[in-house]
Formats: sequence, structure tokens, C-alpha cells
Amino acid sequence: MLNDRVQGDVVRGRLAPSPTGALHLGNARSFLLAWLSVRSRGGTLVLRVEDLDHPKVKAWAMDQALDDLRWLGLDWDEGPDVGGSHGPYLQGKRMVRYRQALDRLIEKDAVYPCICSRKDVENAQSAPHADDEGLKYPGFCRESGLSYEEAAGRLEAPRVPAWRFRTHAGEVTEYKDGFHGIQRVCVQEQDGDFVVARHREGAGYMLAVVVDDAAMQVNEVLRGDDLLPATHRQILLYRALGLTPPAFTHVPLVVGENGWRLAKRHGDTRLSMLREKGVDPRKVLGLLAWWCGWVPYGTEISAQELVPRYDLSAVPKEPVVLTQDVKIYLGIA
Repeated sequence: MLNDRVQGDVVRGRLAPSPTGALHLGNARSFLLAWLSVRSRGGTLVLRVEDLDHPKVKAWAMDQALDDLRWLGLDWDEGPDVGGSHGPYLQGKRMVRYRQALDRLIEKDAVYPCICSRKDVENAQSAPHADDEGLKYPGFCRESGLSYEEAAGRLEAPRVPAWRFRTHAGEVTEYKDGFHGIQRVCVQEQDGDFVVARHREGAGYMLAVVVDDAAMQVNEVLRGDDLLPATHRQILLYRALGLTPPAFTHVPLVVGENGWRLAKRHGDTRLSMLREKGVDPRKVLGLLAWWCGWVPYGTEISAQELVPRYDLSAVPKEPVVLTQDVKIYLGIA
């Protein structure tokens, strides 16, 4: 079944690294917050590897991510290395569930095949956008009436049709975010019909995380606030599939001094590099905790010692800036 959500007051959270590259300090802060939120209440943590972005997946990245998290002192109760009753814990091995969910959406006419390219969508915009998140789909394929096979016949390999979710005028999603408070959006006005899968078998981030969080009984999701817009789309998918959404909390990101999210341009902030240099993980955790407003600068502390200090209300409302002084402190300047 898709909907086997846990009942009662048991907190089940998740860590969901994607093996498309190395974890950095920004990832570490979000994972630490998610881990502490669950551990501070005696809950259960699931680790799920989100490996569906096939062209970008790196063969070494999953093992490295798990090693990085263990180095920080973060553990989990279910996952690819420890097992559990809700596996498999790699999305690449859960394709049957995604196909079942997609079939349910197709039966309800909640999705339709789309042959539009990113360029097609870009050209229809009234203003330029930096990435797909800012693009509103103009609905070119919404009423085409094409079957998936007919749509596929209009594309040259290796392109295949995407599946788009039908949004509706006036349909509003509203929830209380654990950090940002009440969030209210009409997805059709903001995004238009959105892609749920770019794979024949229904495998795509938007659909997969909904299906997996429900099947793994996850009732709390804490992640970076760059995913705030995606949350409203996911809530529509929960509704369409008859599933109960988890409680959502979105925390500010760690950014460089130019205001952009951490990337190679900000120097080597990889956790694996810090491990290789012999940096004490307590020093890194102290920095992450300082960024959260829990300890003075320069504190060295373990993850377990942070459990009683966890206080989401102390976390700054603005993005954290990785300054040159911090790089020098960690030896990565």
C-alpha cells in the first residue's frame, strides 16, 4: 500500500542525501537540524538515498555521504546499511511503487504527457528566469489529448515525454511550516502544471519523495528552504494520491559572501575534505551549532551533546553566511 503512515505521537524523520556530489557544510547544517529534531524527542530516523537523478549520480557519492554523516556523529535507525522494515532505502530500487502511483494519477486524469522542452517553456515567459523553479508552464500540452505513446512519437530519442500534474484555478495549498509559519499558495497561479516524472516508469523527484515518505511512515520533514515552493506541489500530490502529508519545516541555507548557495566557487567546503585534513568533527559541529545560535563561536562539541541544546526558535531567520574568517578557522581558506 502507498499509505501506511504511522499513527500516534511517534516522530519519524528522515535524512535523504542525493549521491550527485559531495556533502558540504550547508548540507551538514540541514542534516544536523533534521537529526536533532528527531533525536531530541526520542523519535526514529530513516536514511533514504535519493539516487534518481541518474545522469548526475556519482558511483562513489553514496558511500562517501554515509561516511561523512557518521563522521559527524549522526546515526539512523533504518537505512541501506542497517536495514529496516520499510526498505529498500535506495530510490533506484523502488521503481514499482512510483509506477503504481503514476498509474493512479493517470486513472484520475490528474496528469498528462508533455513534449515541451525547457526552451519552449522559457520562450513563453514574460520575463527571464535563472532556473526551472521560476518558470511557469503555459499549458501547451494540457488539452492536446495525446496518449503517452502518441506524444513519444513526436519526439526524437533519447527525449521522452514528461508527466505533468494538472493544477486548478483557485485551488490553494496551505500549511504551517515549522520555521516560516503559515504558507499559502495557489500552485496554478505560481507554477502552472508541474512535472512529476520524466521517466516512463514514473520515477521523478517530485513524485518519488511523496510516495516514499508515505510508505516509510515519515511524519516530519526538515530540509532547506530552497524547497519551500516544491512543498506546495507535493501537497497537491498527497491529496491526489489520498495520502497524509508530513509536518514540514524549512530552514535557511548556508550561502557564500555573494549570497549564493554553497558551491565550488566558495572554496572546498566538502565534509570529505575536512575529514581528510584531520579536522576534528567536534570543531565542525561547534561551527554548525554556532550558526544555529546555540553555542559561542569556537565551541567544540559532539552531536550527542547538542541534543539537549536543540532549539529551533534560536536559529537565525536569515541565511547563514560562510565568511572568510570561518574558512580560516576551519583551515579551508
